[in-house]
Amino acid sequence: MENKYSKKETVVVHKGYDSSQHHGSLSIPLYQTSTFAFDTAEQGERRFAGEESGNIYSRLGNPTVRVLEERIAELENGQSALAFGSGMAAVSAILIHLTKTGDHILCSRGIYGCTFGLLEMMQEKYNITHSFNAMSTEQEMEASIRPETVCIYVETPINPTMEIVDLELVYKVAQKHGLKIIVDNTFSSPYLQNPLDFGADYVLHSATKYINGHGDVVAGLLVGQDAEDMMNLRMTVQKDVGGIMSPFDAWLIIRGMKTLHVRMDRHSENAQKLVTYLQSSSLVKNIFYPFDPSHPQYEIAKKQMKAGGGLISFEIQGGKEMAQYFMNALQLIKIAVSLGDAETLIQHPASMTHSVIPESEREKMGITNSLLRLSSGLEHPDDLIADLKQAFTKVETHFAKTMYKNI
Repeated sequence: MENKYSKKETVVVHKGYDSSQHHGSLSIPLYQTSTFAFDTAEQGERRFAGEESGNIYSRLGNPTVRVLEERIAELENGQSALAFGSGMAAVSAILIHLTKTGDHILCSRGIYGCTFGLLEMMQEKYNITHSFNAMSTEQEMEASIRPETVCIYVETPINPTMEIVDLELVYKVAQKHGLKIIVDNTFSSPYLQNPLDFGADYVLHSATKYINGHGDVVAGLLVGQDAEDMMNLRMTVQKDVGGIMSPFDAWLIIRGMKTLHVRMDRHSENAQKLVTYLQSSSLVKNIFYPFDPSHPQYEIAKKQMKAGGGLISFEIQGGKEMAQYFMNALQLIKIAVSLGDAETLIQHPASMTHSVIPESEREKMGITNSLLRLSSGLEHPDDLIADLKQAFTKVETHFAKTMYKNI
């Protein structure tokens, strides 16, 4: 079908699907099948030999999953995409694809806790080493590159500190040393940021989050610039390791994706309003949000992001005890470790998502016991602010009584 659109808002609704090929069904059909019948034995032989396109087995490709892959590839301005059963399956697949024993991976200073766990396991079992770098200057990056370095792995914004990595800087260094660039774009979504446009080779998402947007799927997506390379990845790592996405999960994500642009605009608007409120609270020490003018990488964020997104991190006075008391005092905002849902969620990274990381390493990453990560949802901002306000009031009252008893 001819591509008759160019805007992301249209791509999320139409890309990769022609209703005339599916009995006129406006909704994309769910091909809930494990295998596909061949017309002849010879056809089966041709398809396995790669001489004829067509469906074989859902671990190798599925029509419903294929629509999702084509849609995310278009949204990220890539050539090809692969769908996985989780975000970590996507992370694992690309790192397995690019590395071998003895190689080194250079990582941004902060990464998701499970990505850290995977890197530690790869180092322990397969001698594939890694190191962390703030990536704030070319000289700083150059100092961490080794002869055995094969790729640069970046989160931006970084989870959960909301630090921004300059993708143009990363590309400059990677080009000089012939290194592949992988960017975890989960926090921005393809609506707000497109790392491939800044020179990345691969971009991945936990599709569990903003891309699905409804908290009912666990999934991952990987987009690449080289279609042949991505096909090789599909027919080796994805096929043989088997971390595929189910057709039903793909169908749910396609449905959720249709409102990605509407949701991301609202997530970003709500986050801005919550940041403004948090700045007025005496219990909040520091706020980390990419589109806050006081953010140290604000200018970089504006250069490579359309908006600040829905994630806010902030440090609360009083450390872990006060942070947990504050979370328990919330009534509307839910304590949960995901993000990108319609509901506003809050979590304590040091004891939850990033607890696998040793405390000394967490501190280097800026993940303190006072840090909270809030994912602004789609509720009315006035109700969210009211919930934060009443929780802060309870915290102040409780700790004032505690201090009085100790006098």
